[in-house]
Amino acid sequence: MRDNTLSNSLNRGQEITTAYFDLLDKHIEEVVQGETTDFMELNQIASALFISHSHLSDTIQQTMGHHPCHFYDLKIIDKAKSLLTDTKSSIAEIARTLTYDPSNFSKFFKKFTGQTAGEFRKQYKKSASL
Repeated sequence: MRDNTLSNSLNRGQEITTAYFDLLDKHIEEVVQGETTDFMELNQIASALFISHSHLSDTIQQTMGHHPCHFYDLKIIDKAKSLLTDTKSSIAEIARTLTYDPSNFSKFFKKFTGQTAGEFRKQYKKSASL
């Protein structure tokens, strides 16, 4: 019986993790498309998944090894990278699309990538032209 309970717990953890990442993808796309004007906070995401904030945090930490905010930020960075490489929008426009003040966006982007958005775009264009 104990093994079955453990198995159900692991399955539920995976279910929550999958739902979390699916919701992040959908939500970030809604922000980019202008369907919503602000990123959800973690407690709002937990509510949308019908679980508590602490349960969401504990589950993602357990299944993925990092706090949910870590993955949220990485998803935003991934979207920023795709906007930088796939559009001609200015970096300031991309920052505003992602609900950031341009100067804060630059700091956020550099923190996760080690380079500014401008450096990233320039490097991408250079490697794409080779």
